[in-house]
Amino acid sequence: MKKQEYTVLIGGKKISAIFSDLAEKANGSVMLRMGDTVVLATAVISKGKREGIDFFPLTVDYEERFYAAGKILGSRFMRREGRPSDTAILSGRMVDRTIRPLFDHRLRNEVQIIITVLSMGVDDPDILAINAASLALLTSNIPWNGPVSATRVGIKEGEFIINPTFEEREKEILDIIVSGKDGNISMLEAGASEISEEKIAEAIERASIEIETLQKFQKEIAKEKAVPKQEIEVEILSAAAKNIFNESIAPKIEGATFSNETGWNKIEKLKGEWLKLLKEKLPDESLVPAHHYYESAVNDALHEGALIGGIRADGRAMDEIRNLYAQAGGFSPKLHGTGIFYRGETHILSVLTLGGPDEAQIIDGIEVKEKKRFMHHYNFPPFSGGETRRVGSTNRREIGHGALAERALLPVLPSEMDFPYTIRLVSESMSSNGSTSMASVCASSVALMDGGVPITRPVAGIAIGLMMEQPTTDNLPAKILQSKTWAGKQPTKYKILTDIQGPEDHHGDMDFKIAGTREGITAIQLDIKLGSVPIDALKVALAMAKKARLKILDTIEGAISKSRPELSPFAPRVLVTKINPEKIGSVIGPGGRIIQEIKVKTEVDEINIENDGIVTIVGRNGSADKALKIIEELTHEYKKGERFMGKVTRLADFGAFVEIAPGAEGLVHISELAPFRIEKVTDVISFGETIPVVVREVDERGRISLSLKDADPEFATRKGIPGKK
Repeated sequence: MKKQEYTVLIGGKKISAIFSDLAEKANGSVMLRMGDTVVLATAVISKGKREGIDFFPLTVDYEERFYAAGKILGSRFMRREGRPSDTAILSGRMVDRTIRPLFDHRLRNEVQIIITVLSMGVDDPDILAINAASLALLTSNIPWNGPVSATRVGIKEGEFIINPTFEEREKEILDIIVSGKDGNISMLEAGASEISEEKIAEAIERASIEIETLQKFQKEIAKEKAVPKQEIEVEILSAAAKNIFNESIAPKIEGATFSNETGWNKIEKLKGEWLKLLKEKLPDESLVPAHHYYESAVNDALHEGALIGGIRADGRAMDEIRNLYAQAGGFSPKLHGTGIFYRGETHILSVLTLGGPDEAQIIDGIEVKEKKRFMHHYNFPPFSGGETRRVGSTNRREIGHGALAERALLPVLPSEMDFPYTIRLVSESMSSNGSTSMASVCASSVALMDGGVPITRPVAGIAIGLMMEQPTTDNLPAKILQSKTWAGKQPTKYKILTDIQGPEDHHGDMDFKIAGTREGITAIQLDIKLGSVPIDALKVALAMAKKARLKILDTIEGAISKSRPELSPFAPRVLVTKINPEKIGSVIGPGGRIIQEIKVKTEVDEINIENDGIVTIVGRNGSADKALKIIEELTHEYKKGERFMGKVTRLADFGAFVEIAPGAEGLVHISELAPFRIEKVTDVISFGETIPVVVREVDERGRISLSLKDADPEFATRKGIPGKK
């Protein structure tokens, strides 16, 4: 095996890049190691182009191998890896979002990046995956404008820590992954416990220091190992077609783009006119470059409008949010909680469902092994975008959006001890025109409060966009697109846009999703179209997002200001009690007989007993209360002087056994039946009779002595037995 190794220190930890001929057929490959965590990244480009497509065919696959954890995982009947876990999908998406903007999107050869986790230590492989993908591309012949580097930042005891371990991250108030190049930022992913905008900015700046070290490391490797890049074959629009566009379509671009309407209607209508005109006049002209040429013109117009004219496609001010609406409840009472949220043409319905602890999701992967009590799922049906397409299984985008909203809401949820329920939220995108993920956060906050989940405070989210100065694309003459109203003006370096929609989302340079409460940020996700954006621009965006977030929270709190005091009557009731661990056997019974009898008798959904004596009961329509009463009676610690009405279950010459609770019996000695001498037990009581008793004593073995005469001295006299001294 041919092998070459390079090392660098990041945050005090050694990272090793190992190049070998192990994956010899790949265009580029590298193993990256930190501690005992090792990933392999491979990059491959197809030999030919995919014909007839108008997009760049990049795929990123993140493969977890069970052997990496040193365990035989999977189900009992399937001891091999199956569909990717949510963790793998989210890690792969981070790699994709980091590297994708650095490709020339006119490339039509398929490019595939595969990250394989070979060994799992205490360090998360997701950071290694991003850096390994960069190195694999950088040292291949695949055309790509890298390198790009990534690091993770946490906060421990008030101080930033770089690339914390899984254990260190458990108690963190911030977990942020930052990718970047050339002093700018390419991708962000963060979860936080209501952190201030200023602290987030500090974390990004701290990460950028380590990123630059990694950038230098990668560039040094490239000097030794880089190979000539493959030439990109680009389909070009003919000069004749460009003339038709410039004469007939270019003068209409501004009017279609800046129509003071949301969405794509006029832009798409003009595009149809352009393609129809081209087909009529030049029937042999390819429509693929024609699509791209038109989109480039709209892109340039939107940028010029923002940077020079200070205008947006729908006529809003740069910091203006579209119309807001929130509603709590209003659907079938069978639903445990519902929330509706509108932001312009983006409409979300979120539905809450509560369950018992047994309904938590069990995750058994190479990175995570846990019972997940909170889930947020996101659906994007085709009608949401006014489209028709096949409805199938959940796609990567839906998983990513659901996870982002889940991360945003997690910090405000009550603890499991305070609220021992499994919580599932489902957000349905009913109408989409810009950031349904952030609208899902808003609708879900409403649903949680409507359902009576005692969250600390509501969470809201907003998407912030960016228009940055960039060269005019595809040789489109800027003067053709430039409005007379701002002719001759110089563009600003960049403009930040609040609440991006439609064309701004598609053609803008940034989609910066920021969620939080009135107290601070809980989640962040940054995607960009450019190679990277300045940190100063992100600081401005954070400030604008806070202003927007507070306004959205006003709307949410106008619909419902706090969690309802009671759960839905259709939601299960989860009751928790603690019993003496020595009494667990009394509840379970021989072979589980007693606990099964309780379940059947009360019709509860679940009864769970932990080794420490914690008992959790889940039921509906009062069944949980009935079961709790029985268990409390079974495990009651009886004390002298307690009074009960008990049923006589056995008779003997020396006394009677009386059941004072299910499974709990005590002996009434014959001398305790009356305040005078009794000849026969049956003179006073009979089998099956219910009598009053009081506890006289509980011995060291738990045996209970009862007294009838102390509970009711006249009981025997009323039976007609003459008193004897």
